[in-house]
Amino acid sequence: MSDRVMSERRQLTNVAYRMLGSLADAEDVVQEAYARWYALSPHDRDAIASPGAWLTTVATRTCLNLLGSARARRERYVGEWIPEPLPERREWADAAAADPADRITLDESISMAFLVVLDHMTPAERVTFVLHDVFRYSFAEVGEIIGRTPAACRQLALSARRRIRDSRRPVTPAGTRAGVVRDFKRAWEAKDVKALVGLLDPGATLVADGGGLVGALRRPVEGAERIARTYLSIARVAPGLTLVERTVNGQPGLVGQLDGVTVTVFAFQVAGGRITNIWAIRNPEKLRPWA
Repeated sequence: MSDRVMSERRQLTNVAYRMLGSLADAEDVVQEAYARWYALSPHDRDAIASPGAWLTTVATRTCLNLLGSARARRERYVGEWIPEPLPERREWADAAAADPADRITLDESISMAFLVVLDHMTPAERVTFVLHDVFRYSFAEVGEIIGRTPAACRQLALSARRRIRDSRRPVTPAGTRAGVVRDFKRAWEAKDVKALVGLLDPGATLVADGGGLVGALRRPVEGAERIARTYLSIARVAPGLTLVERTVNGQPGLVGQLDGVTVTVFAFQVAGGRITNIWAIRNPEKLRPWA
């Protein structure tokens, strides 16, 4: 029983991360779920037919509580809030050649663009969408977990899907995304403003997250020209910055390092062969998995 229960940890972390957008919070939620499980008497644990379902219910309800208080916490947050970026152990050279066994890592539901849309949903929408559309729980199962009727959960999922649909961009092949991000890196290193502008969609947006702990843009920067000049300014004030190609949330991204220490993780959204969104995560608390 113990091995079977502990084998649920990865799945629980996957679910909680998508619900919260924070690996640290997701791990805390999973730890709390296990603490509650082992606080039960052996008799009560033996009476639970599906430990995985029980743990998922506890973790999901904890996530709902955290999401409900997130608005107040965000109001106190300094600057823009971006979901915590996920690293991948291997560096990318050819994203199109990814091992099929890594499919869950490369799944759209952990891309930064997807997580940002999830973050604009209500807690109930987000939890329902993640459980039903991503992890394929039935509406009856979701309703039992969050205390809603299956019909209400169906409506929540419809509303969440509408938000996803409204935010979707044309699908860009993985190899093309990798090439665009690589070209952006080279143009930045060469301080080539014309090349940078050419790689950015005219309506592109740059958002940075420092959490008040390090220097970062307090407000989004919009427009290809402004973003390009912002990055040239960064190149001038941080001449020792090294850019490394890495997978960020299953997508081609960049990591900025100073003296071998990761100081920024860059996630990108690419559509139509151009970069439409850049998310620059600088909050050191969100960069711990990248150390």
